[in-house]
Amino acid sequence: MSAATEFREAAAAVRRQANTVAEPLNKLISRLRQAPPSLLMTCARGSSANAAIFAKYLIERHLGIPVGAIAPSIATIYRRKLRLGGALFLALSQSGRSDDLVESALMAKAAGALAVAIVNDPASPLAAACDIVLPIEAGREAGIAATKTFVATLAVLLRLTAAWAEDHALSEAIERLPDRLSLASELDWSRGLSILAGATSLVAIGRGGTLAIAREAALKLKEACDLHAEAFSGAEFLHGPIALVSPGYPILIFPPTDAAAAGLDTLAADLAHKGALVLRAGVGDATVTQLPTLPRDHPDADVLCLIQSFYAFLFKLAERRGTDLVSPRHLQKVTRTR
Repeated sequence: MSAATEFREAAAAVRRQANTVAEPLNKLISRLRQAPPSLLMTCARGSSANAAIFAKYLIERHLGIPVGAIAPSIATIYRRKLRLGGALFLALSQSGRSDDLVESALMAKAAGALAVAIVNDPASPLAAACDIVLPIEAGREAGIAATKTFVATLAVLLRLTAAWAEDHALSEAIERLPDRLSLASELDWSRGLSILAGATSLVAIGRGGTLAIAREAALKLKEACDLHAEAFSGAEFLHGPIALVSPGYPILIFPPTDAAAAGLDTLAADLAHKGALVLRAGVGDATVTQLPTLPRDHPDADVLCLIQSFYAFLFKLAERRGTDLVSPRHLQKVTRTR
């Protein structure tokens, strides 16, 4: 399977992980109930760092536990031991082989945190460094720009949240997710191709759970399409970056299917009025280019369907722009940093 089509395997990965992750997830939930953490810290790089933003949204919203991000250099360069007694440390990685994540996990454990790895390779050094491993079960990924591993990571975060918060509605939505991901893969966003085929830069905007998607989209546009893209929350964008907007400037908006959508609808209409070329996922104001989405199901699970539809669009855009999907310049599948 080619790098341009393997994103479709995300549905099978999410279905497969239900059995694989069940036992370690039950073990983790049992420990969290015995000693509830008052703080959760994430540690990740690249697409996994975007997944960590989704984790922040889920955990803070559903469980009321503050979530922060550890700078890996604190462990690897500055050699500072943080005060993490009683905290939950969540390391997210596809390969589990980045030295800075491994060293951060070891530091967190030594500082008294419960260290958990969400990783595609349960035999990796990161998995070995952590107390509990939640495998994402994405299988081998040929493409350098991660797609199915990102979706599978978000799915594990949904499972963790649903089990921890005892959210039955979310659990039921996760069961429907594989079929919905398959449907999302087939949605046609081609009306956005002519707008972005010749673009030199753009802004991606999300809010709540879709901020992680906006950041992932911006990263993938850089990696796969040689297109400079930056991501902001709808609120952040008003605090300065809106000065970028000029007639013809492209803006890609990912509204959630919850209460935060109304604010992004207002922003989309305002940006279109300013002359921006606004692409909006889902039905919106007639002045913006609308990209089809699935009917609403559960706001948190809908986020995964949104990025799945974007991936289908991404590869068509890369083909139109003539970029190298198999080996994007300067990139390699496993990035080793300290």
